[in-house]
Amino acid sequence: MTHAPAPVRRRGRPQTGLAFIAPFAALFALVFIVPIAYAAYLSLFQDKLVGGNVFVGLDNYTKLVADPQFWDGVGRVVRFTLVQVPIMLLLSTALALALDSLRLHGARFLRVTIFLPYAVPAIVATLMWGFLLGVKYGLFGSLNDALGTDVDPFSPGTTLISIGVMVTWAFTGFNMLIFYAALKAIPRELYEAAAIDGANEWQIVRAIKLPALRGSLAVTVIFSIIGTFQMFNEPQILPTMVANSGVTSFYTPNLYAYNLAFTGSQQGYAAALALVMAAITIAVAYAVQIRGLRNATDQ
Repeated sequence: MTHAPAPVRRRGRPQTGLAFIAPFAALFALVFIVPIAYAAYLSLFQDKLVGGNVFVGLDNYTKLVADPQFWDGVGRVVRFTLVQVPIMLLLSTALALALDSLRLHGARFLRVTIFLPYAVPAIVATLMWGFLLGVKYGLFGSLNDALGTDVDPFSPGTTLISIGVMVTWAFTGFNMLIFYAALKAIPRELYEAAAIDGANEWQIVRAIKLPALRGSLAVTVIFSIIGTFQMFNEPQILPTMVANSGVTSFYTPNLYAYNLAFTGSQQGYAAALALVMAAITIAVAYAVQIRGLRNATDQ
């Protein structure tokens, strides 16, 4: 009885695969792993007047836990996220459903127009809205002069609302495209079958379209949370344009870390703050992802 020869293993394939992923791995380590490791290293030191850069271990982290300015910025960002993100995603969903309904004239033009604000750089958008909402030289200033009112969108009590308007204007189109792509992936035969069974437009939206957006909704929520936790450009630029806006050096955690590092020369404390905020953001995004996967599995 003859035995078939054993297959010859090709030993070159693992090396070939490593050669292909080596450029990405090197770039990933250079722009991601190395900065995180360096930030972790910096967070263990503190620049003191006597002694210079001194190793302090976890003192920066324990100091951060008791820092009221840090938690004030975190609380502000959390409140902003809880209000702005749902409004933005509801608006994005409504626009995606309207474009997918095939009842709008010029749908392609509207799709590009709605997405266009996302292509505007954040700094340019902030400057534009600052001039638009400013009471000294903007639209609201002209309206106040014409109507005899004294409305200031950048007063300390309403600045966060105005920032929410800027962010919603900039990112609604991006999220709308994600939802619109998910709706386009639904087979049209489902709509035809539902229509034959007597379903109206609202029933089709509720039973077919909205369930199909669950996966996309989880993705957009995660992206939106990460984006709002990284809010920096708007509170950084507005104080240079508007007086008495209520924006402090610790208005958001990112702004606080920037001012600590580049104004207060506290690089170690700023590194600890950045790492803690990264951990909080990852934890929240992971919780949202697990919740989304659990809902999808239940369905």
